[in-house]
Amino acid sequence: MRLTPDQIERYSRQIMIPDVGGAGQIRLRQASALVVGAGGLGSPAAFYLAAAGIGRLGIVDGDTVDLSNLQRQILHTTADQGQRKVESARSRLRELNAEVEVEVHDVRLTEDNAAGLMEPYDFVIDGSDNFDTKFLVNDVAVAMSKPFSHAGIVRLQGQTMTVVPPDSACYRCLFEEPPAPGEVLGCQQAGILGAVAGTIGSIQATEAVKYIVGLEEHLLVNSLLTYDAKTMEIRKVPVSPNPRCKACGASAGPPASQRSHA
Repeated sequence: MRLTPDQIERYSRQIMIPDVGGAGQIRLRQASALVVGAGGLGSPAAFYLAAAGIGRLGIVDGDTVDLSNLQRQILHTTADQGQRKVESARSRLRELNAEVEVEVHDVRLTEDNAAGLMEPYDFVIDGSDNFDTKFLVNDVAVAMSKPFSHAGIVRLQGQTMTVVPPDSACYRCLFEEPPAPGEVLGCQQAGILGAVAGTIGSIQATEAVKYIVGLEEHLLVNSLLTYDAKTMEIRKVPVSPNPRCKACGASAGPPASQRSHA
C-alpha cells in the first residue's frame, strides 16, 4: 500500500514525526477502531481518529441527540437534535475525512452483542457513561485479547488507562465490581465540564494511534492517568495485575457474553 499525494499532504504533520513516519501512516490506513459511545468521550476520540487517517472507524450508540448533549458531545450540532447519534456522528466524520470508512451500530452494547461488535476491530475505545458497560467492555475485551482504552469523567475530573490483554492489568484489577446504584454519581447527577471530556477523549485517541503505529511500550498500561482540571494536576497511579481478578486472573471464568442466563 502506498500513500497518494493528497494523503501525504493531508497527514504531512504526522508523517514528519519520526515515531510515525510514512510506515506508521500506512498502518493507520490499514487499521480499525471501535468507539463505544458517541458522547462526551467518544466524540473527541472519534474526531481525532478520523483526522489521523484511521482506515475504518466503528461507532456504537443506541441513543438520540438531545440539547443537553451539545455542551460536550462535539460530534453533534443543534440541528441534529432528535437524530440518531450514530447517523449524526457518521455525517460529521465524513465531512472531516471522507476517506475513513465509518461503520455505525445503532444499538446499545450488551452481553449478547458485545463480542460480535468488538471482534472485527483492532482497538476499542470505551466512551460509555455507565459502569455496567465499562465492565462489559473490559470483560469481553480481556476474553478476546482485544486492546482497549478505558476512561471515566465527572465534574472537573477524568481518568484513563489502556489495557492490552493478556499482558497488562485490566479494569477489574483496579475496580473489582461495579459500585452499588447511587454510590457513585455520574455526569447526569454530578455534571461535567465539556472540555474535560475533550481532554480525556483526546488521550484515548492518542493511545489508539500509539498502539497502531507501534509505540506499545509507551502506552498507559499498568497505570491509571488521573486529571484534575480544577488544580491542573495530572498523576499516573501504578496498577498491578491482580492474580485473583475475575476477568484476567488465573481463575477467571468465561466472559459475560458467554455466561448462561438461565
